[in-house]
Amino acid sequence: MTENSNPPAAPQEPPASPIRLAAGIFEYLKPPQLFQTFWLAGFESASHINPAGKRLDMIAGVQHDRQAAHDYALLREMGIRSARDGLRWHLIDRGCGKYDFSSFLPMLQAAEREGIQVLWDVCHYGWPDDIDLFSHEFVNRFRQFSAAVARVVRENTERIPIYTPINEISFLTWAASREIVFPHAHGRDDEIKCQLVRASIACIEAVRSVDPRARFVFAEPIIHVVPPRNRPDLERAAATQDASQWESWDMISGKVRPELGGNPKYLDIIGVNYYHSNQWEHPDVRLRWEDNPLDDRWVPFYKLLDGVSKRYERPIFVAETSHFGIGRPRWIREIAWEVYQARRHGTPIEGICIYPILDRYDWGDSTHWHNSGLWDLVPDETGSLRRVLNEEYAAALRCSQKMLAEIGCE
Repeated sequence: MTENSNPPAAPQEPPASPIRLAAGIFEYLKPPQLFQTFWLAGFESASHINPAGKRLDMIAGVQHDRQAAHDYALLREMGIRSARDGLRWHLIDRGCGKYDFSSFLPMLQAAEREGIQVLWDVCHYGWPDDIDLFSHEFVNRFRQFSAAVARVVRENTERIPIYTPINEISFLTWAASREIVFPHAHGRDDEIKCQLVRASIACIEAVRSVDPRARFVFAEPIIHVVPPRNRPDLERAAATQDASQWESWDMISGKVRPELGGNPKYLDIIGVNYYHSNQWEHPDVRLRWEDNPLDDRWVPFYKLLDGVSKRYERPIFVAETSHFGIGRPRWIREIAWEVYQARRHGTPIEGICIYPILDRYDWGDSTHWHNSGLWDLVPDETGSLRRVLNEEYAAALRCSQKMLAEIGCE
């Protein structure tokens, strides 16, 4: 894909909204309160088995496990003191109620030393080899594991913990029912999603039994799907595909499939994941973000955020966003501007997480790097991956931070 490296024209002052005219938006909308900083960093934590049968460990792959303290210190240099990070269930759970937290404790303790608030993914796609996703044991083991995690976190920090039980239930369901994520269970989408919802609810109950203060994030992609032009026969199919984005949140909150045990008390913090490919023409033709002018069916991100906020009335933040290559600076400036507009129009966005904060390689090809991080990774003579700040991306981030700080989002 060819990206336009030129920055967009300077944004104009957004039109005054009725809220702002009536009460003044700065009085009406509370400043962000969930996180230490409005900007967060996200560390890629996927640990699933890929189509080649290889267990991934992205934390180890980018040496974040070895360099966690350094990585967290780098965040502070960029004015970021909150982050998303992950545990690796397959490394910790030894079965029969036995756990080895040696892969996690150094990261937790490093975050504490560096003053970084971490939102921990309890399961980021991968689980131990001896558990069948479709078995009752999957839910039980995840419940027990979650309680063990909560005990370790409680013993090592006084912070109010924030967890993501299972990262991106909707995406994981889609990927695990195709040739992307094990178990490649074709045609079992509904079973997978229901099982992940059951496990997430079990996680919440287990963690709250250990630490009632805990908060929970449910991070899911938001999308916008339209029918092809001059194809009214596909309008219903496009609408169905678009509506699928709500299923996981609705199941967790008990709006649908109440037999799964969902309840409004479980839907705590909503994380919105958004990339350049999240708007498309049914079934799979991407609306091109890089075009100028944009497709007239494109919906501004701030309007999508407003729709999620009004639907669920929960705390909301951008849990994943970034781009790659030369498009990184332009993307982060545009996302920041959209969030600026969202807050000025009354949508209480709590933060933006740059994900991934470190460059990452492809799940299916470890030799292909995405050039997507704020820090590029360059091997030195010892095999260590040096963190090299991408200066253009960093400059765009600093400008974006300054803009949002003007409305109290620091």
